[in-house]
Amino acid sequence: MLGGKGDRVTSDRFTYDGRAGITVGGVALDQAGLGADPVRVLLQALTTGHSFRASTDPATPITVLAPFADSPDFQCQSSGSSGRAKTIRRTQASWVRSFEQTAQRFGIGPADIVAVPGTLTHSLALYGLVEALHLGARAELLFPLRPDRQWRRMHEAGVSVLYATPTQLRLMLVGDAPALPALRHVFCGGGKLDPECRADLARHAPDAQILEFYGATETSFITMADADTPEGSVGRPYPGVEMQIRDADAGGVGEIWLRSPYLFSGYATGSSADTRWDDRFLSIGEMGYLDAQGNLFLKGRKNRMVTVADHNVFPEDIEAVLIATSGRLSAAIPVPDAQRGHAIVAVIAGAADDALPARLRQACSRALGPHAAPRRVLFADPFPLLPAGKPDLVALREFALGVA
Repeated sequence: MLGGKGDRVTSDRFTYDGRAGITVGGVALDQAGLGADPVRVLLQALTTGHSFRASTDPATPITVLAPFADSPDFQCQSSGSSGRAKTIRRTQASWVRSFEQTAQRFGIGPADIVAVPGTLTHSLALYGLVEALHLGARAELLFPLRPDRQWRRMHEAGVSVLYATPTQLRLMLVGDAPALPALRHVFCGGGKLDPECRADLARHAPDAQILEFYGATETSFITMADADTPEGSVGRPYPGVEMQIRDADAGGVGEIWLRSPYLFSGYATGSSADTRWDDRFLSIGEMGYLDAQGNLFLKGRKNRMVTVADHNVFPEDIEAVLIATSGRLSAAIPVPDAQRGHAIVAVIAGAADDALPARLRQACSRALGPHAAPRRVLFADPFPLLPAGKPDLVALREFALGVA
């Protein structure tokens, strides 16, 4: 059982002693209004030793379930970027093991102020909050604020640790965003951090170590990149992760399988044909290759790979070029084509720019080959996003098919 205020428990369970401060949108939790209710429900579960479920349903974002003695798993949901969100079951120990790595490798603890810009329905935000509470750090929950005000709040609060997606960082780093001299660690996941955003972040937080990680709701951390990681790689395996590349082609690209103490227990609702177990190894259908130093290079999801004029194409490769060239949120959407199998439609966030499509086609052709050049370039304002801050691929596909 989790104890009340002042108690500490075994390392296999979440710890919260009631002393770590929590601020919601710049207001202390004990003074916050209805917007803080999900946080209060989560704290109720933690302090009474109950399981809980985080849901994308806005009516019940956090629900208290059975006591952990009866139900050792808690539940959170996948982002649902390419379909319906799935409910994930995992043990407290699967997160606590990575909390311990955070404390040991980066020295994060009671002296830190941890900021989380997303809502608790997003597993990265939930992870960041629970980790902060477990390690005794103060938590700054920013989600009631607009992105530009979130950044200013971090400046006012002296935030030292930030958990965010690349999209959230791009939205926060606008206008006259102030410097964050106290920020020393940025954990960025949920997508590729483009060079322009990385440089902008480094200018605003010059003392921050930018730690880009690759993982999923089912796996938690898989790899982590730092300043020494080769360009284009997502880094080496996170401590405790054993990785295999199976059924590789001539170029070394194959399916990524892994074994670690951070894996989920199974799906409470929903399923995925790409999620498979082989003994204690798990695959979620991602493709990639390892270099001689063990750095992982991602190609993309197996279920997103398509054929364009007899070439295997990963939309994620094209999206990286689109983002780097345009400096905007972008998506590469495959659409059926009777002659070539598929064609690529690029959807770019923001107002139309007549000069940009030619630049994007040229950049994609030069980097990936002419088959990867988008047939059409569309502009979307607003750009469809999920609550997790990731592109809504289902809505973007409907938009591309409707226009193209």
